[in-house]
Amino acid sequence: MIKKFLRINLIAMLMFFSYASLSCCAEELNVIENDYDSVIEEMHETITETNDTVNHLDNKNFVLIQDEVDDSMEVEYTIFDNFNRMPKEAFIKSEEPLFARIMKQEITRTDMPSYLLKNETTMFFERGPIRKIQTIGAFSGKLNMNFSSHYDQFTYDSTEYDFGFTQIGALGKFADNQTDFKVLFNLRPSKGLNYMQSFVADAYLVNNRIPHHKVIVGHSCNSTGFEGSMSGYILPLASRSQISRTFGNNRATGAKIIGDYSLVDYSIGASSSDRNFHEFFPGGEFTGWVNLKPLGKTDGRYGKLTVGGGINTGKNQDGYTVGGLYVGYKYKRLFANFECAAADGYNGYYVSDKRASGFYSTIGYKITPKVQIVARYDQFDPDKSKINDLRREITAGVNWFVKGQAIRFIFNYVFCMNQNSPDSHRIVIGTQFLL
Repeated sequence: MIKKFLRINLIAMLMFFSYASLSCCAEELNVIENDYDSVIEEMHETITETNDTVNHLDNKNFVLIQDEVDDSMEVEYTIFDNFNRMPKEAFIKSEEPLFARIMKQEITRTDMPSYLLKNETTMFFERGPIRKIQTIGAFSGKLNMNFSSHYDQFTYDSTEYDFGFTQIGALGKFADNQTDFKVLFNLRPSKGLNYMQSFVADAYLVNNRIPHHKVIVGHSCNSTGFEGSMSGYILPLASRSQISRTFGNNRATGAKIIGDYSLVDYSIGASSSDRNFHEFFPGGEFTGWVNLKPLGKTDGRYGKLTVGGGINTGKNQDGYTVGGLYVGYKYKRLFANFECAAADGYNGYYVSDKRASGFYSTIGYKITPKVQIVARYDQFDPDKSKINDLRREITAGVNWFVKGQAIRFIFNYVFCMNQNSPDSHRIVIGTQFLL
C-alpha cells in the first residue's frame, strides 16, 4: 500500500509537471515570466516575494504577523488582491529550466494558497473582455492507516488511499478592472455523487467597485462556520473538525457581500439551499457571519484576536438552522482557536433533520518557517436524541511546508474515542501540490 501511495504521488507530480511544461507554450501568447534572481537578492534585506505580494520577515525569516490574513473569509478572496497586484511589467523572461525556477521560489507564507507556476500560466490580453487570466491546478492525497483498539468479527484494520482533491481552474480579471472571476473543477467524482454533480467546485464573479467590499455572485463556498468555510488548501490538519465537515465545507449558488475593515469583517448571503446540483431550487437559504478584530488597529504588536459568530438557516425538504461561535488568537509563531456549533437540522454535504452539536480547539506552533506542530481536541454529538453517542478525536500533527502551501507534506496521528464503538487509531500521511 505504501508503494502504491508513492506511485500515485509520483504519477501526480509527473502529471502536473507535464501540465506545467505544456503551459510554457503560452509564451507564444506573450506570457512573460518572472525573474526570481532579483527577488532573491532583495529577500536578503528584509522582504521576500511570496504569492504575488511583498511580506516583511523577522530576523529568523518568519513572516511578520501584520502581513498574515486574519480569517477564512479573507483568505478565499484575497487571492484576487494578490492576483491583481502583479502588473504585466513585473514579469520578465527567464531562460532557466522550469524545475530550477520552481526551486528558486522562496515561499514563506502559509496563511494563504501559493501557486508554483503563476508566472508560467498567467496571460495578459490587450483586447477583448478579459485582461488577465491565470490557470491553476491542485492535488491532494492521503494515506490513511487505521488500527482498532479492540479486534473482533465486526472490526478490522485497514490501509486506504484517499484522493483529497484533484482540481484545475482559472482566475481572471475582466477589462473593466473592477470584476474578477474564478472557475474550479474537480477531476475526480466525490463519493455518493455522479461526475457532473461534483465537477464544478467554484464558478463565480467578484465585483470590487464598493470600497472595502466584495460582491460575489455564482457558485461559491458557503460561510457556515469558521473552519467550515476555510479553503481546503490551508487547513492546519489533514482533515477538518467534525462540526466543520458535517455542517460546513459546502458550496451554494447565490449572491453574497463581504465587508473587510480593520476591526470587523462580515459575510451576508442568500442562495439556493441545493447542494451539488441535485435540484434547481429546493428552497432558500440565508448565511451570515461576523468577525470582530479587537486588536485590528495595533498592527500585530499584541498579536491578532478574532471573535466571530454566525448562522446558516434555510429549507431543503425540512427547515434547518446552524449557529456557531469562534475565538482565535495568533501571536508570532503561535496560533490557538476554539469553535463550537449547534444545529437543529443541517445542510452540509447532505441534508439532515437531526439535532447535533460539537466543538474543537486547536493549537499550533511554527518551530521553523517550514515546520509546524499542531494539536487538536475535537468532540461531536451527531444526534442529541440519543445517549452515549459522543465522538471524540485527539489529533497531533506535523506540517512540512517545502514551498509554503504549494508543496506541503502532512503527518497526523488521530486517536478516536466513540462511546458506541471501540476506540481506534489512525495515522495519516498527506501530500499537497498547488500549481
